[in-house]
Amino acid sequence: MKVGFIGLGIMGKPMSINLVKAGYDVIVNTHNEKTMNELVELGAKKALTAKDVANYADVIITMVPNSPQVREVCLGRNGIIEGAHEGLTVIDMSSIDPVESKAIGEELAKVGIDFMDAPVSGGEPKAIDGTLSVMAGGKKETFDKYYDLLMHMASSVTYCGNLGSGNVAKLANQVIVAINIAAVSEALTLAKKLGADPEVVYKAIRGGLAGSTVLDAKAPMMINHNFKPGFRIDLHIKDLNNALNAAHAVNGYLPLTANLMEVMQSLKNEGFGVEDHSAIARFYERNAKISLEKEEE
Repeated sequence: MKVGFIGLGIMGKPMSINLVKAGYDVIVNTHNEKTMNELVELGAKKALTAKDVANYADVIITMVPNSPQVREVCLGRNGIIEGAHEGLTVIDMSSIDPVESKAIGEELAKVGIDFMDAPVSGGEPKAIDGTLSVMAGGKKETFDKYYDLLMHMASSVTYCGNLGSGNVAKLANQVIVAINIAAVSEALTLAKKLGADPEVVYKAIRGGLAGSTVLDAKAPMMINHNFKPGFRIDLHIKDLNNALNAAHAVNGYLPLTANLMEVMQSLKNEGFGVEDHSAIARFYERNAKISLEKEEE
């Protein structure tokens, strides 16, 4: 199977590396020539355009920032659509607006290209070790055909329904993750303000009902003030914006999400948008006039 991979950023690069390591014939394309060359050294081929990827591949994975980039890669000049051929499938693993997933899929279908949305959760660490969670939407037969391919990048691959359903699940995931990080920030800030050690409080509650993957992943980052991005605030803002837009389109109401969007925008305006979303803690630290950072002994 010849696999195309377009978009080699924080997530796409390790995901594509895992496919190369799994023995797939991989051809890559991204804006970063240095990154492409790194993949070539590992055994991949490189293409100058998305059209070139389409001409070569049986299936193409796209992993780009947002809806406009997916549309450009798929439907733009020198895009995938210009390299359409019988049997070609596109699996978009970006996190985008589900309405756009459907619209792009409809355009590709006109030239015989099958399209599936399959966004991921887990951030850079899980992209590196191949344990992402994948939420897929599209034709069930397409999902079944490429299940094994997706499992080389993930520990969980779930079929969610028709095209767009994967991104609906991802939006729900991102709402829960963002609000959970904010809750952890708020709780640990309260603990510190009341004179308790945030690290001790974290260890005390992690085995109870408050325990979660988010708590275990993000509390230590807050306590160590390690905000190296696994998933940047800027990207989470994009996801919450997509969630709010999708909700408003169906007269939905997301008050907690809307409030947290303002918190993230505040951090972005202060220059923290490039940091990990665990840096939401900075907002609470600033307003409480304390730091969660562990004091040196």
